[in-house]
Amino acid sequence: MDDKAKELIFEAEKNIKLVTDILELEKVRIKYLGKKGKITQILRNLGKYPEDERPAIGKLLNEARETIKKTMEKRRDEIVAVNLENKIKAEDVDVTLPGKRPPTGARHPVNMVYDELEHIFAHLGFEIVEGPDIELDYNNFEALNVPRNHPSRDIQDTFYITDDLVLRTHTTCVDIRIMKTRKPPIRAIIPGKVYRSDASDPSHLPVFHQLDGLIVDESITFRDLKGVLAMFAHEFFGFDTDVRFRPSYFPFTEPSAEMDVSCIICHGTGCRLCKNTGWLEILGSGLLHPKVLREVGYDPQQVSGLAFGMGIDRVTMLKYGIDDIRLLAENDMAFNRQFIHVW
Repeated sequence: MDDKAKELIFEAEKNIKLVTDILELEKVRIKYLGKKGKITQILRNLGKYPEDERPAIGKLLNEARETIKKTMEKRRDEIVAVNLENKIKAEDVDVTLPGKRPPTGARHPVNMVYDELEHIFAHLGFEIVEGPDIELDYNNFEALNVPRNHPSRDIQDTFYITDDLVLRTHTTCVDIRIMKTRKPPIRAIIPGKVYRSDASDPSHLPVFHQLDGLIVDESITFRDLKGVLAMFAHEFFGFDTDVRFRPSYFPFTEPSAEMDVSCIICHGTGCRLCKNTGWLEILGSGLLHPKVLREVGYDPQQVSGLAFGMGIDRVTMLKYGIDDIRLLAENDMAFNRQFIHVW
């Protein structure tokens, strides 16, 4: 039996050395060590041998099985190493070459302008306050001195959720929330999304961004309003920017004014962007109407305030020369990457 075990080992090792891949090696394993393999069959027929020889025969066969098993494991490691070496050679990778930089995203120009506006007004002493997108009709209209029959309250312009809830049409409604819960002095800016029932075109979107500003304190005058907004314009558009104020009307401010800045392209000489006027409209502003102050519990004889509001999308378009607001809603990476170096 000793000779037969040696023959099995010799035969198995010979076949194992001829194997060149893992699948063939598995077939050899099954041939010798599987349930129907040669060694397994001899072990199953161990009862045919004399009883006193069985322990020695069993020991020899177990040793032969272990020897074959170790030989197969060694050969498997050799095959894996050869396959890995061949794969590396086939790929022909030069690890000394510089790597390929993966494509990266780009910040949206509106987000960049958001950050710049917040930075400017923070240096002017304003805190940043946010409010809910779903707002009470009262805060959005009535408390801001917008009467029931005002055109902006028509269902064609405002998204109504219920009779008392709307998607806010401006961030000015957060002014009411602030003044209802705080006492003067107040100095805050309110950035955020607003919603109007408008069709998309080069200058309109149903969802866009606004930034409102609010100051309430004793003896606030129109001079304070002009000073704050002029400083903003110089910081944002450049210190050579001129500003002007035109009389206007807003229900929640009195007096009210639109603010223009000198055209950032022609610097006031007249071009296509400014329609040859030399000026660009930027924002609306004014002193808080006494009715609004009384509505939030303030005494107009003791405190006064100012408010202003601008479309962030619009100032983004002016700052970067974008001629279609719809481009800001597409989030095209090729479009966004144009402004990396501008910033």
